[in-house]
Amino acid sequence: MISDGTTKTLASRLTDFLALQRSTVGVLAMVVLVGMGEKMAERFLPIYILALGGGVLAVGLLQAMDNFLSALYAFPGGYLSDRIGTKRSLLVFNLIAMTGFALVILIPAWQAVLIGAVLFISWSAISLPATMSLMYRVLPQNKRTMGVSVHSLTRRIPMALGPVVGGLFIEIWGEQTGIRLAFGAALIMAVLALFLQQWMIEEDTPQKDTDTCNLTPEKNPIKLFQLMNPSMKRLLVTDILIRFCEQIPYAFVVIWCMKTISEPVSALQFGLLTTIEMAVAILVYIPVAYLADRSTKKPFILMTFVFFTLFPLVLLYSRSLEWLIAAFILRGLKEFGEPTRKALIMDLAPDSCKAGMFGLYYLIRDLVVSLAALGGAFLWQISPDANLITAFAFGIMGTLGFAFFGSDMTTPQPSRRIE
Repeated sequence: MISDGTTKTLASRLTDFLALQRSTVGVLAMVVLVGMGEKMAERFLPIYILALGGGVLAVGLLQAMDNFLSALYAFPGGYLSDRIGTKRSLLVFNLIAMTGFALVILIPAWQAVLIGAVLFISWSAISLPATMSLMYRVLPQNKRTMGVSVHSLTRRIPMALGPVVGGLFIEIWGEQTGIRLAFGAALIMAVLALFLQQWMIEEDTPQKDTDTCNLTPEKNPIKLFQLMNPSMKRLLVTDILIRFCEQIPYAFVVIWCMKTISEPVSALQFGLLTTIEMAVAILVYIPVAYLADRSTKKPFILMTFVFFTLFPLVLLYSRSLEWLIAAFILRGLKEFGEPTRKALIMDLAPDSCKAGMFGLYYLIRDLVVSLAALGGAFLWQISPDANLITAFAFGIMGTLGFAFFGSDMTTPQPSRRIE
């Protein structure tokens, strides 16, 4: 029989291995609750917009707006975190998302969906710089990729389960009522998340360092851009190309699966496809993080870019549920090195303004990539094939660019103790 002491030792080793601390667990609880509510409804927004009378251009506008707002929100999100601390900034971000959920619940019109989306659809983008800053503040250097990976893994739990529950809501109550009820559940879970995060996350004092940033966080993105080193700039350019590959077809994947192909799937089946995608991502996160924390990061990021590139090509030839399962397994593999890429961004950022620099990176990336989603709508009107082939071409450019010009960093390892 295992003693209490042994059980505690095993639990301690597991929490150390997964880089779990009170504040990070508080963030993970927030990610599950807010993410679960959001993904129950947000994944079906293109279908909801069409059901409310919106057209294909409205769907493209939604995805373009998501990227555009992710860009605009990322930098002020990072600045606010550097300015008032992670705990207070996350409180503000959750209240903004809750307001957006309430608006969609109260007004069943596609125009209201777009307005509400301004408040909730980029919740992840506005909160991500604060979350990454917290990870780098509370975790040792040789555990940061693991911490970011556990965060990414946890984000995939609601991404996997939320669409299934949302699909059930649609099956039972229909496309309009079912999605509005899903938003109601999202609002309730966001309220619970707000209380949990405020209880568990420790108060933090913003860093003040005159070596690389001013006594107060830099709010001028142009001045902050001057602190961005060449390695991060090269990563940024190739990342933009890869995101063009992802975002050109992104909003239309659900339409391809449920409306376009010769053997379309149901809402519940699409939810299950998303679950398969997230399950694959979850399975690769921990082993990749373990290896990346002990070696170089570039090979893992490069493999991610390869999977991003292959997905639209495979989707083009997926016309039935069986082939879609294979395509979504591949889509899950694109998360192979995503936490590693985030960790590399934070490694390359100045120590005293990591949240701000992380936000600036996403500001530039998503501002440019927002054009891809809107362009994807026009390509879709030409033909779905044109949309997917164009996405594949951008993926090839991004992958080759990173392979030849991307930089790397090796994580220093702590010295081994002699027992």
